[in-house]
Amino acid sequence: MKTYHIAVIPGDGTGGEVVREGLKVLDAISSIHQFKIDRQTYDFGGERYLKTGEVLPDSALQEFRKYHAIFLGAIGHPDVKPGILEKGLLLRIRFGLEQYINLRPVKLFPGVDCPLKNKGPQDIDFVVVRENNEGLYVGEGEFQKKGTKDEVAIQVSRNTRRGVERCVRFAYEYTKKRNRRNKLTLCGKTNVLTYAFDLWERVFHEVGGEYPGITRDYAHVDAICMWMVKNPEWFDVIVTDNMFGDIITDLGAMIQGGMGIAAGGNLNPEGVSMFEPIGGSAPKYTGKGVINPLAAISAVQMMLDYLGESQAALQIEESIKWVTATQLKSLAAGKMGFSTSEVGDLVVKGLDQKVRV
Repeated sequence: MKTYHIAVIPGDGTGGEVVREGLKVLDAISSIHQFKIDRQTYDFGGERYLKTGEVLPDSALQEFRKYHAIFLGAIGHPDVKPGILEKGLLLRIRFGLEQYINLRPVKLFPGVDCPLKNKGPQDIDFVVVRENNEGLYVGEGEFQKKGTKDEVAIQVSRNTRRGVERCVRFAYEYTKKRNRRNKLTLCGKTNVLTYAFDLWERVFHEVGGEYPGITRDYAHVDAICMWMVKNPEWFDVIVTDNMFGDIITDLGAMIQGGMGIAAGGNLNPEGVSMFEPIGGSAPKYTGKGVINPLAAISAVQMMLDYLGESQAALQIEESIKWVTATQLKSLAAGKMGFSTSEVGDLVVKGLDQKVRV
């Protein structure tokens, strides 16, 4: 029996509650498909930081390298200054483990309310490939004359040929594997950011020459935002830099029904990857049993697909579709018609019945 070693970081707020349901589904599907999950839980997050002043020790980062994947619940504590956990934990893991791809599916499930008029599941099904280790998020910059009327703040977007090419190449390979519309769109701003996106555009077309079966497309980031709302059916796979990717994927989450269903992966195709729900820690709902766990369960589905358990992943996705189409009243916290744990139970029930929607 194959064994997967998984590091689990429940994190802050409702993170522990949604992770519990994700693990419930993971245990159920592993039993059905006859593989074993060996997991280790870590208490990194706001509570530990407030008690010890420690965010993520070097030893933990090294320890994470021995796992097949990391399952993260949520990071964000109301008593911790913004940026401490995000930089010290999330970005440190992403950069330290060289998780250079952020993968964000944007998929509208049946039964989920969409804010776009006359759009349904057949219209909203694309993926954003975001570069995850470079750009504006490298933290490179400086203040000049800080605190004076002549103050200058400089933030550098660093893009390397190596970083851009490996991201673009991953996007082409992913588009080929996805085999839906075989169309890859580069999202940039070539008319203004003439250094960074000159590099991105050149690499995009150079690598694209190796993929004659993939249609190449380009759009400015502002146009991408408009078309994601007006014509989301135009997109198959979008590739972009760190900052633009961060922005357009949250827009994507909204058109797929909200943060309660959105999941993502921080990937190192040659190393250890991390999977998480996107919605955050939602501290006001902590302990109430009303938070929606489907995003965390979707993160488990993504993790299994990444690990090569594609049939198990597909079965989880079909069960989630069944739950959204036939069981839930809403995706909103407290309005689902079921508790957090009951939604997890419903997904497990769907696995047992091998439902398809």
